Amino acid sequence: MDVPRTVATALADRPVAGKRCLEAGAGAGNATAGLLANGAARVYAVTNDRDHARTTRRRVGDEGNRSSDGDGNDEGGDDHADRLAVLEADLRAVPLPDDAVDVITAHGLCNVLDPASLSAVAEELSRVAAPGAHLVVDDYDPVPDGAAIGELFAVENAASELSRGRPALTFYPAAFLRRFFAGHGWEFERERTLLEPVPWTESHVAAHADQAVDAAKEGPGETGDALAAAARRLESEIGSESVGRMYGLAFRLPD
Repeated sequence: MDVPRTVATALADRPVAGKRCLEAGAGAGNATAGLLANGAARVYAVTNDRDHARTTRRRVGDEGNRSSDGDGNDEGGDDHADRLAVLEADLRAVPLPDDAVDVITAHGLCNVLDPASLSAVAEELSRVAAPGAHLVVDDYDPVPDGAAIGELFAVENAASELSRGRPALTFYPAAFLRRFFAGHGWEFERERTLLEPVPWTESHVAAHADQAVDAAKEGPGETGDALAAAARRLESEIGSESVGRMYGLAFRLPD
């Protein structure tokens, strides 16, 4: 399985082999792939998005029983799918018992949670974590003032606030999340830079523009139309942009 460099770097110093793991907010299953590749005994990939759940299952099911010898030749390997459970559930109510997992990843999760949701999710992650568990939080610092991608994020947030009453994105500084998770009982261990600058590719920009347009369509006619038009204009103007920083934080729950 292809594991993104950011995930590999974030997990490099974590004791994953033989552990019960949770990917909180499985999107494309990137952290799930990393956990399985690092020898996790069991991975619970939790998402409330059916398409994301399907993508994660397909990614592991199709690729999990094959490995490469380094020269492009496929060799037989263990079936990663046998160690994976994809759970379609709200992270504010994880369907696992207390003390159920030893390693938790939140890869690019916090930025899609508003402060109230972030608090609720943190409480659940702390509940399902066993004593001595490890938590890896990978996310993005707020983009610098003047960044073009920041204008698109602002339009996406405005459209979401208008139609759904909540922001689509909240970028928390690394220092804030360090203090935040410490307040939920986690001991901070280290911080590292995963990407700097962050390459916001054309596909990333297009995806955020699509999200803004979808939210705008749910809002009042003229205002929604104006936000949708702004999102498409910015998509065309930006193309791609490399700016900002992605960081990785590691915590441990006291024994």
